[in-house]
Amino acid sequence: MSETGCRWGFLSTAGIARKNWKAIRLSGNGRVVAVASRATERARAFIEECQAEVPMGGEVDAVGYEELLARDDIDAVYIPLPTGLRKEWVLKAAKAGKHVLCEKPVAAHAEDAAEMIEACRAGGVQFMDGVMFDHSSRLEGIRRSLDDERFGRLRRIQTHFSFASDEDFRASNIRAQRQLEPHGCLGDLGWYCIRFTLWATGWRMPERVAARTLTAIEGGDSDGIVPGEFSAELFFADGISAGFYCSFLTSNCQTAALSGDGGYVTVDDFVLPFVTAELNWTENYHALEIDNCRWNFGRHARCHGVHEYGSGEANAQEVNMVRRMGEIVASGTFDDHYPKIAMKTQRVLDACRRSDIEGGVPITL
Repeated sequence: MSETGCRWGFLSTAGIARKNWKAIRLSGNGRVVAVASRATERARAFIEECQAEVPMGGEVDAVGYEELLARDDIDAVYIPLPTGLRKEWVLKAAKAGKHVLCEKPVAAHAEDAAEMIEACRAGGVQFMDGVMFDHSSRLEGIRRSLDDERFGRLRRIQTHFSFASDEDFRASNIRAQRQLEPHGCLGDLGWYCIRFTLWATGWRMPERVAARTLTAIEGGDSDGIVPGEFSAELFFADGISAGFYCSFLTSNCQTAALSGDGGYVTVDDFVLPFVTAELNWTENYHALEIDNCRWNFGRHARCHGVHEYGSGEANAQEVNMVRRMGEIVASGTFDDHYPKIAMKTQRVLDACRRSDIEGGVPITL
């Protein structure tokens, strides 16, 4: 790593890469050195557009994939390629000695994910998936709420992540094409629901899951159907249960509710924080008078917040993510937490798909 910080290469010009370009610029410990595409003209156009909006403070080269991995002036690569293409390039990046920030879902299935993670370990490089909220300080605050004695024992987790796509999306977007994104909305949106659930339980794995595709979709160039609307139930050994719903067909929603035997915590924007709002969550301690059928709404409800911007500022979660990778690269010591939680998330996703394929029967992990 150079004195200017972590030197990044982008393998793809996917739309999400624009957000991480800005995040790297704001990180204070990294910069983008090169962007790769199958067509260097596309990479050059991407660089020009990003430089115009957020100048990187130095020249950024447009190159091919293999050329980028062969460069000595790149420490880490960001890989937002489609899931169906990702494994090949993670393996090549690891072999080339590049640290890997990989978009989610990590892989088509857990066997591929394990191979990718092991390749990074063998190559002496860090593996991290691109779940931005893992790096938000809001999680620390929510954890304090869950540990509050008034909340009691955690019993139920419910998450919902959806957006209402249009006909063009369902016809042509890669997330509706099985060969590129085989898990559809489960991979794109459900990954976050699974991750939040695992975080809330202290990274315990469920004993079993039961899941179903509620509505399937199929893009015009797809070689088969993918989940367009999906729901699942997760069951844990200590009596905790969790449910999640994800969809490309339902109105925009990203809510989470965590229920204890004394209260519950709600989050209105658990994946992508509302840009103009402080990062909030609410503790709820309502009183119910059962005999008189009276419910005192709002009693002992408290809203908490952290001074962290939703997006595009130096302490936003995506900036914290790339900054953390830069810190790992600079330290020369690796954080095994990130590949472990990526692998756990992939295993739960796989179990959900197996249950779905088998008609919703419970699958034991």
